[in-house]
Amino acid sequence: MASVVLSGSLQQLAGGDALVEIEARNVKQLLRMLSERYPALAPHLEQDSFAIAIDGEIFQDVWFAPIGPNSEVHLIPAIRGG
Repeated sequence: MASVVLSGSLQQLAGGDALVEIEARNVKQLLRMLSERYPALAPHLEQDSFAIAIDGEIFQDVWFAPIGPNSEVHLIPAIRGG
């Protein structure tokens, strides 16, 4: 299973869970599974509200980026500024 690291507000919305083990083949499936497990997190899992790093490589527009069984996935909330 892949290890998913939640940080910042995403961790708070997941009931304080910082590390989640999920079996997913790609980012789209991973986000769907997170939404099902943590309904409060679901509205915040829009693609443009965070960056995704898979095994140390940051991706954008990654719906079908592959996730290996031993991958480490980080969801990093976007920082808004002006």
